[in-house]
Amino acid sequence: LCDVDAVRVLVDEGPARVNELIALGAVFDRDHAGSLLLAREGGHSMPRVVHAGGAATGAEIERALVAAVRETAAALLEEWLAVDLIVEGGRCRGVVALATDGERHEVRATHTLLATGGAGQLFAVTTNPAQATGDGIAMALRAGVAVADVEFMQFHPTALHHPAMPRPLLSEALRGHGALLRDSNGERFVDELAPRDVVARAMTARMLQQGVEHLWLDATGLEQFAQRFPTIAASLAEVGLDPATDWLPIAPAAHYLSGGIVTDLDGCTALANLWACGETACTGVHGANRLASNSLLEGMVFAPRVVEAIAAGKSACDATGAMRDVLSGSAPIFPSQGRTDPRGTVGDPVKLRDELQRAMTVGAGVLRDAGSLAATAAVVAAVGGATSADALELSNLVTVAGALLTNASAREESRGAHTRTDFPDTSDAFRRRLVVQ
Repeated sequence: LCDVDAVRVLVDEGPARVNELIALGAVFDRDHAGSLLLAREGGHSMPRVVHAGGAATGAEIERALVAAVRETAAALLEEWLAVDLIVEGGRCRGVVALATDGERHEVRATHTLLATGGAGQLFAVTTNPAQATGDGIAMALRAGVAVADVEFMQFHPTALHHPAMPRPLLSEALRGHGALLRDSNGERFVDELAPRDVVARAMTARMLQQGVEHLWLDATGLEQFAQRFPTIAASLAEVGLDPATDWLPIAPAAHYLSGGIVTDLDGCTALANLWACGETACTGVHGANRLASNSLLEGMVFAPRVVEAIAAGKSACDATGAMRDVLSGSAPIFPSQGRTDPRGTVGDPVKLRDELQRAMTVGAGVLRDAGSLAATAAVVAAVGGATSADALELSNLVTVAGALLTNASAREESRGAHTRTDFPDTSDAFRRRLVVQ
């Protein structure tokens, strides 16, 4: 399902965007000769992944970008929560936002860019922070904007099995350097560098077969672990694990939403003056299963394209990327089952979120079928929120969950990160995007 043009943009423009980050002060790992040190990760055929601090690449990119933004005259409204889009005359005019004091404000703008990340908080076990509640996608759905590919929630195979949440991520780079996956008997059972969906399915099947809650990552053979992966080493030390001697307990965790708001290759959405990029968007670049580390690259490549398109005066979407399928009419469109406004009902939003997450994990996780999806939909339909920030985020989760379940129920096949145990094969009839609007 990857859009070929989107992939070409990603690979052609990626190197220049990395150099731009370096110019802004981002520091990436280098070899003794001063060249960028490249790692091989799951699904890749060769080492091509640039990284920082072993597995702290995202944090380093964020550090450099935040520092650059703070040097500009941009007004920053930190810790505010966008509640809904302002739509007037068929155009997006900004957002309604909840300030830190609980007051709502209209933040008006000629152009609005949604870059709110994914929705890992749909699930009980996730690598995503508490704020990953699909806010931008939910706002778009409530405004009638097309969303696609949301059935493809990627589960990272190697999250540390520990009560802490979000789960610490044990990067694929560990397996790229030789770490091994072992079952409860200490046996290897899958190619460590297979695509994430393959590894996550194999792990889930082995855990069910052996009746265990986790498997093992054996990194005892890796040299200079702390020097190569200081962030991971620190996380392990906090829970009393030594990768030089201990096998590391791991289990799959919700990690990345490959779908999102349908855009063209410049981030243009179906609503005039509304743009989207990153995990919030669906450009078509990831298809049914994102390659490791392409999420950071996607943000680095497609976000600047939005800014450049706005500066050039672009006013209408092109038939490119995922938008091609919507404009051509080739993608079936299902009505959104989510809330039409960020409302709520009486209840503790924290407890209701937990209820939602447990239902989604059991019924719409790595393995799904018609019965589990229907049961989960019934739970989601009964969940609501109130008017606090916690409850508004819960309402957004309900909206996105409805879209995910709609597409997952309609896609009667297994493809990429979407596995139906009642439809285990891939079907040519579903070699297309499914849209919710």
